[in-house]
Amino acid sequence: MNTAAQYYDYIIVGAGSAGCVLANRLGQDPSKSILVIEAGPMDYNLMIHIPAGVYSAWHNPKLNWNYASEREAALDGRSIDTPRGRVLGGSSSINSMVYMRGHPRDYDAWRDHHGLAGWGYADCLPYFRAGETYAGGGDDWRGDAGPLGVSPGTYDNPMYDAFLDAGQQAGQGRTRDANGQHPEGVTRLDATRQNGRRCSAAVAHLRPALKRGNVTLMTGTHVDRVLLDNGRATGVRVRRNGAAADLAGAEVILSGGAINSPHILMLSGIGPVDHLRAHGIDPHVALPGVGQNLMDHPCIILQYKSKIGFPIHRVDRPWNMARAGMRWVFARDGIAASNIWEAGGMIRGSDAVDYANLHYHFAPVAFDYDAHKITLSQGFGIHVDVCRPQSRGSVSLTSSDPAAKPKIRFNYLSHPDDMRQMIDGVHRTRDLVAQSAFDMFRDAAIDPGPDIASDADIERWIRHTVGTDFHPCGTCAMGHDDQAVVGPDFRVRGVDGLRVVDASVFPMIPSANLNAPTQMVAARAADIIRGAPQRPPIVTPRTDL
Repeated sequence: MNTAAQYYDYIIVGAGSAGCVLANRLGQDPSKSILVIEAGPMDYNLMIHIPAGVYSAWHNPKLNWNYASEREAALDGRSIDTPRGRVLGGSSSINSMVYMRGHPRDYDAWRDHHGLAGWGYADCLPYFRAGETYAGGGDDWRGDAGPLGVSPGTYDNPMYDAFLDAGQQAGQGRTRDANGQHPEGVTRLDATRQNGRRCSAAVAHLRPALKRGNVTLMTGTHVDRVLLDNGRATGVRVRRNGAAADLAGAEVILSGGAINSPHILMLSGIGPVDHLRAHGIDPHVALPGVGQNLMDHPCIILQYKSKIGFPIHRVDRPWNMARAGMRWVFARDGIAASNIWEAGGMIRGSDAVDYANLHYHFAPVAFDYDAHKITLSQGFGIHVDVCRPQSRGSVSLTSSDPAAKPKIRFNYLSHPDDMRQMIDGVHRTRDLVAQSAFDMFRDAAIDPGPDIASDADIERWIRHTVGTDFHPCGTCAMGHDDQAVVGPDFRVRGVDGLRVVDASVFPMIPSANLNAPTQMVAARAADIIRGAPQRPPIVTPRTDL
């Protein structure tokens, strides 16, 4: 390993959604030298860039950390697969590309309930706008000059229209733009897609940063720990091709995500003291909140057979797949340019909630998953998430060996409110599918079947089937209480020269896929780190439905 002595102004650990944004924003100052360290490879795999290739990219073990949770007590003792991107772009290179910011009240809660002044929706909106170029054009809510390409779904399938009409018929609301003035209701979802290609954080942010010449990228490099000297981070210890090296920097920024960032902190002697000592690690900084407060959106999938078949139902056959791929190569459109989950939205599970607490993703095709492949069938499916679960889990050490995977325990559905909301989600989804808009398509229910009728039956089915919607966060929470890991300036408490910037700092999970909120947080963090003023708040008319 080449260990030529070099001192960097910033060492960014992780080239995911947050790390790529930081590299781009911090690299705008040509006097600063920046090193970005990524454990995975370059994003050269074509399946990353073809939107419909998401399943292939996600299941490629070379692009994924391949984590799994501990056996979850409330889920019949099942272990839940927890994929995380291990490639340039991180999870933004293997996710389903849905661009959702969450509900405005989510960020107001960061401000009002977590004591984070300056983190209300009006403070975050200017960064959401500045971060995107929206294919639908800019307005008070949407941006038209940012680095991230965002476009609404355009794949033509009448079941998308049926889903939207049914949502309105069921009284669940319909909105033109879930990221605009009216966030609640069903809609065509936006995706991080531009010109028919995935627009990952690497494409949007890191590649422009690398062209400036003051940002260095090191791939295939695993960070073992942060180097500390008298309460200050001085660099990182890394491994590459079996060789170890120490890299020095004025400031270290962990952007490894909700699993890896707390793992690195604990390996570095920063975290719960007794836990560190139990694994033979000398505690340097006592921070009991490291690895705690793990949140995720628990997810169920309801699927139905369709009376009518469409080309998407047969696209997994070799000839159809080849034809769709060739169309994408030459025209950048068709099925291969779709991320499939092109409709969805935020809805209320009951009249008792103040604002939308359930999240739909709709696909006009049914899926049969197993460990090695996915089979499509003539049907349609609806993901249902609990937007703001009350259950909390943790990330902890299994060993002091940096190569050992961390222990992940989500504790899904351990809070009774989460189960109640998920049961409501089944009822609301069934009510939507029962509307007349679906009459020409709806056939027999695949899962859950009609025999799953009572709430007790539904609860048993949920415990047997619920899984992740791939949105872990909160394990290095930002705040002021004794469980907070970072302050509003993203500095790790008790350590100079060390920050965490990624989804792990979220104090509360947003009602959305996390890619957009993570990039927003990273852009705000970059301004804080470089001493630039925050963008002025944008106060817009608010309608919650």
